[in-house]
Amino acid sequence: MKFYVSTAFLDTREAIDIAKAADDLGYDGMAVPDHVINLETLATPYPYTKDGKRRWEPFTDWPDPWVLIGAVALVTSRLKFVTTVYIPGMREPYSAAKSIGTAAYLAQGRLELGIGVGWCEEEFTLMGQRFDRRGKRTDEMLELMKKLWQPGWTEFDGEFYHTPRLEMQPTPPPIPIYAGGLSEVALKRASRHDGWIGDLISTDQALIRVERLRELRAEKGLTMDGFTVLTPLTDAFTPEHFERAEAGGITGIITMPWMFYTGPDASLAEKVDGMKRYRRDLALD
Repeated sequence: MKFYVSTAFLDTREAIDIAKAADDLGYDGMAVPDHVINLETLATPYPYTKDGKRRWEPFTDWPDPWVLIGAVALVTSRLKFVTTVYIPGMREPYSAAKSIGTAAYLAQGRLELGIGVGWCEEEFTLMGQRFDRRGKRTDEMLELMKKLWQPGWTEFDGEFYHTPRLEMQPTPPPIPIYAGGLSEVALKRASRHDGWIGDLISTDQALIRVERLRELRAEKGLTMDGFTVLTPLTDAFTPEHFERAEAGGITGIITMPWMFYTGPDASLAEKVDGMKRYRRDLALD
């Protein structure tokens, strides 16, 4: 089982020290979320809470994931970085591919691209992108970006994007793509790529989706070998809990270790101490 430390809702300035500590302590990765802005008023309900209320307070930090990953990649040596999740459909594909590819190049093969189709229509509108058909646009963007990340000349003629012969440098190392989301459509998207990223759900809920992913990949003649399943779990706290999750096909946990000891208002020193205690209590060292 792999363990990724989430930077969600952290002070951006703490992320560098958290990354260094995670690298030194033996964590496998860092999970970096994505929003460009946070609107005061939304007509779109937040889909991941029962009451539609967002999980964060106004003026919470949302650093650009590629600037942050580029920075922490240079002060770590083995830590991987995954976005949880980046929304390609809010951007145009060329600048997105450039930012992702540059961060992957600096991370020297330690970047994993977690993507979603997005839920906030107002944010799409503000970014100048259409909200409708965002799933199909996202799929086409991923296809185009994969080509842009290859060496040599690229041409592409899709439904949404028409690309004349061009090249984009630097060429990054291979970038695995993990699709996020809990719906059937999201699981189908994930099954076509390299992994799936879940949300805050129970182990039982996660394992149901792992089984569905297994079925979807089998339909394509694919196994779960090498397929990544990353998710936070609301009810996993002990080695036995994580052993059950791993036996069911969950390959990685996204966590904030300090939440188990000090809570959301932990100082930087308390966060690092929580990361140490978490590994000790789970006998990860």
